[in-house]
Amino acid sequence: MARSIKNRTTQQNEPLWYKDAVIYQLHVKSFFDANNDGKGDFPGLISKLDYIAELGVNTVWLLPFYPSPRLDDGYDIAEYRNVHEDYGTLADVKKFIREAHQRGLRVITELVVNHTSDQHAWFQRARRANPDFSP
Repeated sequence: MARSIKNRTTQQNEPLWYKDAVIYQLHVKSFFDANNDGKGDFPGLISKLDYIAELGVNTVWLLPFYPSPRLDDGYDIAEYRNVHEDYGTLADVKKFIREAHQRGLRVITELVVNHTSDQHAWFQRARRANPDFSP
């Protein structure tokens, strides 16, 4: 495994890395539950990074893990700068990214800015806006 990590690390500086990427897409909530509450979480995902790296992938693609009322499986994002409490903390995400990088894995996230929850501040502000205002 040490050789494959070295090869992955040298490839990480290539600008067209995505053309040959081997991507493993996963939903944190259904991947691995570290605290036995019935929902996957970042600590569980961290504990399985060696397994993921051994599959031969070089990129992990995370489906939305942000706070959400989950009326649309987490795609209705209420806050883009935090983590849904069921999945852990922002510190857990940062640790996951560090640990993934140590294994030569890239991390990409699905960020759906055009599908904001009605609970997001942007949406709430738009509801309060003057309907007669035109820029």
